[in-house]
Amino acid sequence: MNERHGEYAVKGHPLTVLGEKLAVGDPAPGATLIANNWAPVDLADWVGMVRLISVVPSLDTSVCDAQTRRFNEEAAGLGEDVVVLTISTDLPPAQKRWCGAAGVGRVITLSDHKEMAFAQAYGTYVKEQRLEQRAVFVVDRDGTIQYAEYVPDMSQQPNYEASLTVARALY
Repeated sequence: MNERHGEYAVKGHPLTVLGEKLAVGDPAPGATLIANNWAPVDLADWVGMVRLISVVPSLDTSVCDAQTRRFNEEAAGLGEDVVVLTISTDLPPAQKRWCGAAGVGRVITLSDHKEMAFAQAYGTYVKEQRLEQRAVFVVDRDGTIQYAEYVPDMSQQPNYEASLTVARALY
């Protein structure tokens, strides 16, 4: 597996990310994740819909919390054919607890904890921490990536407006 050292950092401290970076025009890889009820969920379940995929290291951190809350607020204005997914390595019960406490109900949280299948397929696997690199992807109805952002430092927010503009243009 490709190792990309220094493309991601925690407060300036470089880390290694495993996997290939995806770009606009690439086919969106499939991956099986775990829902809040421990059921396996395949990303292919949303083929035919626009998917805004928000990737965070852990919902229990301030930046990840803010990112997920922001996309939850924006989800209401994205249309019925757009699904907003948040993927982290948090365990499903932790994701469910966080969503309840935060009042987040429009975003679907999925766990990559068990196999790191998403992280490997999308190039977001942080080797030293076994976490996800903060990233955002927008996938069109046909399964092609139309937006890909790999945030370079864990403490930074993604470019919300850029990803939301692409998602809005696709529905």
